[in-house]
Amino acid sequence: MNVLHYINAFFSDNAHWQGYDGIPTRVAEHIQYTLEALALAAAIGLPVGLVTGHTGRGGNALSLIATAGRALPTFGLLVLMTLLFGFGLVNVMTPLVVLAVPPILVTTYEAMRSVDPSPVDAARGMGMSEAGVLFQVELPAALPLILGGLRSAAIQIVSTATIAAYVSLGGLGRYIVDGLYQRNYEKVVGGATLVAVLALVTLAVFWAASRLTVSRGVRASG
Repeated sequence: MNVLHYINAFFSDNAHWQGYDGIPTRVAEHIQYTLEALALAAAIGLPVGLVTGHTGRGGNALSLIATAGRALPTFGLLVLMTLLFGFGLVNVMTPLVVLAVPPILVTTYEAMRSVDPSPVDAARGMGMSEAGVLFQVELPAALPLILGGLRSAAIQIVSTATIAAYVSLGGLGRYIVDGLYQRNYEKVVGGATLVAVLALVTLAVFWAASRLTVSRGVRASG
């Protein structure tokens, strides 16, 4: 059997579209994990990246933190959290957040540092407060790159949230883990296909968000 046959068999089976193990339920769980992890990572990475990028201080420390975060093995951290705290959603959120913070943090910092200094100096010369400079001048100009960091983090979370199945939670990883255990390869391939499709949908969502939130002038200059 080839991959296309497995995909067709999985999606054409009505049993996979209903119940607690149905595709709508598993997709909803996966999206929930992704949104929660992305929100937590953004709550950590965005403020730190914006402030350090605005002041120009702490770049080396951010680089070290990002390198350390990327070096941590996600699955190993999941196992460690489970051994320490037992089974639960926090065990999944922790490695996903650790995975997502570095691209948000570093990209936000670099986006702020890449802003043309001329309008920033002009805004300060007109008496604008530092908060005004940050949110009204620097942030709009840096927004395309910041969204790029959020997009990268979201894709990584979508691809990695399958680990939730290893601690008896749901999501699309349930198909992959259960399928491997049952030697049901159509379920494995179907779950992997859904993860890939969800990653593509995530890309489309961020593309649309960029079109809606980034001004034409900034897009043209980029």
